[in-house]
Amino acid sequence: MKDILHNKDFTCVAVSKTKPIKEIQKIYDLGHRDFGENKVQELEHKYHNLPKDINWHMIGHLQTNKVKKVVPIVSLIHSIDSIKLLKIVNKESKKINKVTNCLIQINISQENTKYGFDTNEIDFINKSFLKEYENIKIRGLMGMASFSNEENIVKSEFENLNKIYNNVKNSIDDIEILSMGMSNDYKLALEAGSNMVRIGSKIFGARNYQ
Repeated sequence: MKDILHNKDFTCVAVSKTKPIKEIQKIYDLGHRDFGENKVQELEHKYHNLPKDINWHMIGHLQTNKVKKVVPIVSLIHSIDSIKLLKIVNKESKKINKVTNCLIQINISQENTKYGFDTNEIDFINKSFLKEYENIKIRGLMGMASFSNEENIVKSEFENLNKIYNNVKNSIDDIEILSMGMSNDYKLALEAGSNMVRIGSKIFGARNYQ
């Protein structure tokens, strides 16, 4: 676990969803500061009950009516999956004079159950477009591979996102984060160029959703 948490070659977001405060505090006490949540209410509760130097990551699908609750307390939103959401994040950020860091979510798996822009829909990420959004900063891309035991499929999807990332990075100065890889596939993601992984069970153990 320490090799994942303290590796300087990539950022590990410890996915703390469903986990109680005391378990998160244990990981915090090891020196870790990046934690990820996917439910707004749970994120708010943990934000108010844990140290304020934690970098909170919103990693789940974000409903537009919840944006105003998330913007003040997060360091990075991983799941910008529509222009509409982008506009609302910008609007709510402007209200509190904040520049919110965001990742554009790409659906590299093409699974209907996953959110994100299609790979052929991201031409909008350019300097002229982003000038309209002074209160957001696009820091990179995020994607989730297919839930598959076939490593060649997962590897191909990660490599595809890495190509897209490098193309975008060449045109946007602030692009520096490629967030892909979870507990079951993070090693493949790192091999394909990821520099941010979202790890839950490898850190906290199996989840209890009851």
